[in-house]
Amino acid sequence: MKLSRSRAVKRGRIEIIPMIDVMFFLLATFMLASLSMQRLDAVKLELPKGTAQPLQARQPLTLSVTRDGRLLVDRQTVTLDRLAATVAQRIGPDGNLVVAADALAPNGLVVQAMLRAREGGAGHFLIAVQRERP
Repeated sequence: MKLSRSRAVKRGRIEIIPMIDVMFFLLATFMLASLSMQRLDAVKLELPKGTAQPLQARQPLTLSVTRDGRLLVDRQTVTLDRLAATVAQRIGPDGNLVVAADALAPNGLVVQAMLRAREGGAGHFLIAVQRERP
C-alpha cells in the first residue's frame, strides 16, 4: 500500500517585491546620510544665543580708529609711528587688544594699526561690534 504525503512538496520561491522595498529603503537611507555629512558653508545660519565669561576685571587696552583716520589708544590720540611704543607701554600681560574701528574707517589704516600694535606686543585682537537688536 502506498501512503501519500499529507503535504505536497512545494519549491521555494524568491519573492522579488519585498526585496525591492528593502533596496529602496536602503537607497533612501544612504542618500539622506550622505547629505547630512556635507558641509554647507554657503548657507546662512542662525547661531545659538549664549553668554560668555566676562573679560578680566581689568579693562583691556582699546585701539580706536575713527572714520577720519585718527588713532586713539584708550581715548588718547596717537600717531601710527608711535603706536607700537604706546601699546608696548600699556599692554597687559594677557596681550589682549580691543580694536574698535568705525564702519567707515579706511581698512588699510586699520590693518596697519593692527600690525603696529602687534609689534608693540599685542598677541590677541578682540574686534568690537555693536549688537544688532532683534
